[in-house]
Amino acid sequence: MADFLSFGEIMLRLKTPGHERFFQSPTFEATFGGGEANVAVALSNYGLSSGFISALPDNDIGDAAIGELRRFNVDTSNVKRSGDRVGIYYLESGANQRPSKVVYDRAASSICECGPGDFDWAAIFAGVKWLHITGITPALSQSAADLSLECLKAAKEAGVTVSCDFNFRGKLWKYGKSAPEVMRELVKYVDVGIANEEDCQKSLDISVDVDVEAGELDTKKYEALSEKVLDIYPNMSTIAITLRESKSADRNGWSACIRDRKSGFKLSKHYEITDIVDRVGGGDSFASALIYGLNAYEDRQQSLEFAVAASCLKHSILGDFNRVSVDEVEKLMGGDGSGRVQR
Repeated sequence: MADFLSFGEIMLRLKTPGHERFFQSPTFEATFGGGEANVAVALSNYGLSSGFISALPDNDIGDAAIGELRRFNVDTSNVKRSGDRVGIYYLESGANQRPSKVVYDRAASSICECGPGDFDWAAIFAGVKWLHITGITPALSQSAADLSLECLKAAKEAGVTVSCDFNFRGKLWKYGKSAPEVMRELVKYVDVGIANEEDCQKSLDISVDVDVEAGELDTKKYEALSEKVLDIYPNMSTIAITLRESKSADRNGWSACIRDRKSGFKLSKHYEITDIVDRVGGGDSFASALIYGLNAYEDRQQSLEFAVAASCLKHSILGDFNRVSVDEVEKLMGGDGSGRVQR
């Protein structure tokens, strides 16, 4: 039984080769990914006992997805075998001033068709320490949103700490509910909130006039935003916000801030990331590393620096998963970002 669980959907990821446009050549690179699965894999890489809660069809593609998770020592005993489809997303990797594009094909996937009563939460959460969810699964269908709420309520009843990446995905909210209508209820059960520059605004409808399109970030506004989130959600102990300066598809500024009710507001070191290899999964790599950091370090500044360094490294790795170790992250935290060959 794993100590750290995540709940959501693992998808088949079909990416164009290199920086090609869709169908520029008749080839896709097939791997697996998805926000919550990415977190489970990274937590396992950091040496934590990690598991994944989901649903997958009982066919060869579902078997392959489970096999990929098991390759990273992620416990899959709580993956329900049901439905007919594995969700898919298509990725066209951008370059310079051309942005990356994602096209989803997730309708009627196995997790979309699950709903309340399909999982034995009391058995799943017995002895569990932490649950991570995102704002992605509730965007898939009404039944998935209802299941997410049931999951959170059961986790809180079991005394499990809950983290949630608010993850606004505008292309997914298609079943008649807006993101704030659903997410504001879910977040009432969250202990640790995680967001990027726009998630607080578009998922929770909380704003302090932060301009997410601006090249430069006013951290004072994020200080006010983090304070406002904790004021609105008194049960939330901590909120972390990633601060991305997207200067091109290849060059981003990267930092984050955190606020908790004991130690106040903290801002991380800033990284200038150039020649980005793959930024998909960058937010998930931050979330997983923050979970690790909050459990490994007493100092909240250190927890934040671990998360920012880990997600910085993710930008150098192809695929959804952040394939780094604690030692590699801590070396970057300590200032070793030279990229020198390790012999």
